[in-house]
Amino acid sequence: MMTALRLNLSPLREPLGFIKVLEWLAAIFAFGSCGAYVGRTVVSVLCSEGKNETLSATFSYPFRLSQVPLVSENTTLCNRTVAETHLVGDSASSVQFFVAIGVLAFLYCMAALLIYLGYMHVYRDSDFGPILDFLMTVVFAFFWLVCSSAWARGLQTVKDATSTAGIRATLALCREPGVACEVTEFAPTRSLNVSVVFGYLNMMIWAGNAWFAYKETRWHAQRNSAQHGAGRGPVPAPI
Repeated sequence: MMTALRLNLSPLREPLGFIKVLEWLAAIFAFGSCGAYVGRTVVSVLCSEGKNETLSATFSYPFRLSQVPLVSENTTLCNRTVAETHLVGDSASSVQFFVAIGVLAFLYCMAALLIYLGYMHVYRDSDFGPILDFLMTVVFAFFWLVCSSAWARGLQTVKDATSTAGIRATLALCREPGVACEVTEFAPTRSLNVSVVFGYLNMMIWAGNAWFAYKETRWHAQRNSAQHGAGRGPVPAPI
């Protein structure tokens, strides 16, 4: 078996290679749109004395909100001493899982494209390569579904914790008579929403690619052979 590199760009014109490029790009958009996120929420505290206070909380990936201070230690607000207060929630596990799957998918796509473009003759001459590729494609489709669902739930936790209702539930001062709290500047979540959308898009692309990867395996070839053999029927005996 010849294992030397044979550069051939024709697989990019086939569904197997073209979809792998789409998966590579979609993975970049998925983990890139949330992995470098930094957001800031501004809260206005309206006191009965007519004095207004302003609080802010800056949070970023991996969204361990319970470590983000909303009020520094022993701060005076509305003529009251307020103890140190942090935001509520921790979405680190879900978003780190999401980013990890994105990075692994990105790396796998690069390795697969290298094989398609340089070693397709080896890939198609063996059973191991196509079967492994098919199984990995199915696994990634499943994990994209799981991690996207987990991160969508984690993102909702972030939105709830930084909403007006979430701030009022977190900061005891907001529940005292004569004090009103309102979020006046919400942290933008557009890029985080985009990451969830690309997560589910990755799941659909990988699930669709599973069929083309399956067609390269011997399982598909054996099934076609069996169907063609059954379709021909018995050979009639000579008269």
